[in-house]
Amino acid sequence: MRNTMIIDGQQAVIAYDPDIEMFRGEFIGLNGGADFYAADVAGLHREGEISLNVFLTECARLGIEPRKNFSGKFILRLAPKIHEAAAIAAAASGESLNQWVADAIREAADA
Repeated sequence: MRNTMIIDGQQAVIAYDPDIEMFRGEFIGLNGGADFYAADVAGLHREGEISLNVFLTECARLGIEPRKNFSGKFILRLAPKIHEAAAIAAAASGESLNQWVADAIREAADA
């Protein structure tokens, strides 16, 4: 089960904060923070729409691109034993390590 929701086409990660007994949403893929809180799903949608609108309006006012640009590259550090195991698994699959990892991430992310 994913703890995400789509609000006005933008994905947000949802978590429960037991200290305040509310749900917290945070939009991902934006150039800045845009979070929101509510006690229920309907409230999350309502507060998320407000938060996203304020963020996008402010970006437009300042001439800032609201969404992050992803290059498609990132550095991954892991234990040498895991690196070795992944290289073996990739070779056994007839793939490069890069392709094998990309496929594993794609599958895990349902992208």
